[in-house]
Amino acid sequence: MATVNTNAGALVALQNLNATSRSLETVQSRISTGLKVASAKDNGGAFAIAQKLRSDVRGFDVVKESLSRVGSAVDVAAAAGQAISDLLIDLKEKALAATDTSLDSTSRTALNEDFKALRDQISTIVSNASFNGTNLINNSTNSIAALANSDGSAVITVLDEALQLSGSIVTVTTTESVDTVTNAKAALTAVKASLTNVNSSLARLGTKSKALEIQSNFVTKLSDALTTSIGNLVDADLAKESAKLQALQVKQQLGVQALSIANQAPQTILGFFR
Repeated sequence: MATVNTNAGALVALQNLNATSRSLETVQSRISTGLKVASAKDNGGAFAIAQKLRSDVRGFDVVKESLSRVGSAVDVAAAAGQAISDLLIDLKEKALAATDTSLDSTSRTALNEDFKALRDQISTIVSNASFNGTNLINNSTNSIAALANSDGSAVITVLDEALQLSGSIVTVTTTESVDTVTNAKAALTAVKASLTNVNSSLARLGTKSKALEIQSNFVTKLSDALTTSIGNLVDADLAKESAKLQALQVKQQLGVQALSIANQAPQTILGFFR
């Protein structure tokens, strides 16, 4: 039917052109953002899953920071403990030498001064073995804990190792001396016991440091895996989208041309009246 009131061909051409324009807008949005799912409107299910994964990744970032802080505190404590162990070895040497009954008073005095200087150095190390305000060897903190998972339900706890003088681990007292043979023998006994105890503390700190490192590496790998999963869900394939863009631009031009042709159809009616 020839009519000037309704141009069915133009309506169809316009519908197709609008559909092409909408598709073109979608492709342009994906290219500009790099995402095929930028909002819940694009794909509600994929967006919800991606948001949950993003939350987990953020949580793992916090876990890595926590593990790093606690790991650094443990490493500082372990380094200080090793220095104390080295000092105890030196103290053992001085105490053993001081048990020699053939020493004259001058030599004994010199040994005693060396012994006291080494002894006091332990206190200096203990008081300075802090990281971020945490000292794990001066008995000021019962324990510290690092987050082990993204929801905070698991932690790795590190107990304090009290390595100060006159303690349960370092039994050498703050006034220990080797000024006499008797005191030297007592000091030697205390130093040997302290050395054994400190080495045990070092083993515990080393074990916790290794555990923190292993957990940190695992959390990093897990976070990377989740990040990759998010990309698989929401990232756009830009090579494919580029090809679509080219095709849609051509299709849009053809749609405009088709609409122009359809709009000229009513003019043929004028020929009936010539």
